[in-house]
Amino acid sequence: MKRLRTIMIITVLVLIGLAAAVLLFMQQSTFGKDPAEARLDRIKHSPNYKDGAFQNLEHTEVMRENASYAGMMRDFIKKDKDNIPPLPIPSVKTDLKALDDTKPTIVWFGHSSYLIKSKGVTLLVDPVFSGHASPVSFFGKSFPGTDVYGVDEMPDIDYLVLSHDHYDHLDYETITKLIPKVKKFYTALGVGAHLERWGVPADRIVEFDWWEHQPVAPGIDLTATPARHFSGRSFARGKTLWTSFVLNLHGYKLFLGGDSGYGKHFQTIGDKYGPFDLAILECGQYGKDWPNIHMMPEEVITAAQDLRARILLPVHWAKFSLSYHAWNEPVQRLLKKAEKEGFDVTTPKIGEPVVLNASYPRAVWWNF
Repeated sequence: MKRLRTIMIITVLVLIGLAAAVLLFMQQSTFGKDPAEARLDRIKHSPNYKDGAFQNLEHTEVMRENASYAGMMRDFIKKDKDNIPPLPIPSVKTDLKALDDTKPTIVWFGHSSYLIKSKGVTLLVDPVFSGHASPVSFFGKSFPGTDVYGVDEMPDIDYLVLSHDHYDHLDYETITKLIPKVKKFYTALGVGAHLERWGVPADRIVEFDWWEHQPVAPGIDLTATPARHFSGRSFARGKTLWTSFVLNLHGYKLFLGGDSGYGKHFQTIGDKYGPFDLAILECGQYGKDWPNIHMMPEEVITAAQDLRARILLPVHWAKFSLSYHAWNEPVQRLLKKAEKEGFDVTTPKIGEPVVLNASYPRAVWWNF
């Protein structure tokens, strides 16, 4: 009996120690900060915030009904043999500071990070240049060949646009290094709490609820539009909003998709703001166990059609392995559907400029 009591005491102490270690670890800056005070008060008045968390327009479970965690673990262990590319990802090294911007020009950096330049104005979207998409450097590492661009290669940024607070879109190391280069940060409700903790002055942060509109500069404005996803950098979900954006840029209209599962909102956005000269939509990191929060490649084409986009730039692939599929499966499946539907897609290499109404790279560079 005495031995059993001793074992129980030791077990309790070990569990308390582990809990304390986790809590201490979670205090690191990379985890950001939950919204509070005036920011939280604004969130509570949002029609999209209910029962202590932001909600999607449609009922959306992060995991499918009856998903098996044991099965997911098996899938994780038995990933596709080509989940990681066998060779370094090819890229084009473009001088971003000397980039011609007579027409809107987009340069993709892999996954969901890209730069947009037009008539002397530079926007940067969801930059992740740390080499990993997680709070620790040894998990979610970028593929070889994809880190050819970093903060040092970036020109001065007029507007930094952030869709939501997941690690593969909002990177602590990247943001803290970029702060001196960025004039203004535009993001979803609540995400500003992370930015302020990391040193961004409050007067340089603009937060959006869905359907809110903000003039940015002469000839440029942003509108936050819904996405079907979730948020969170720790155990709690939904404390900050996730969003897509409609960007009016010097007479052109772009859709910046962020992360989203397929849903009715694409049709609504297309009816309200379309047609779009370019839609930038996620394509990758999908799985059968989370079908509502990321699109299957075929659904990306349908979403682009709903938006009434003239051309699609698929992103959210070719840099990180955050799912089980082959690294190049997303673009292969997407193009098969696009060909069937007669829909136009541009597929640049990392660093290869896309110029609206002028240059849409379409080379097949991923078959290796």
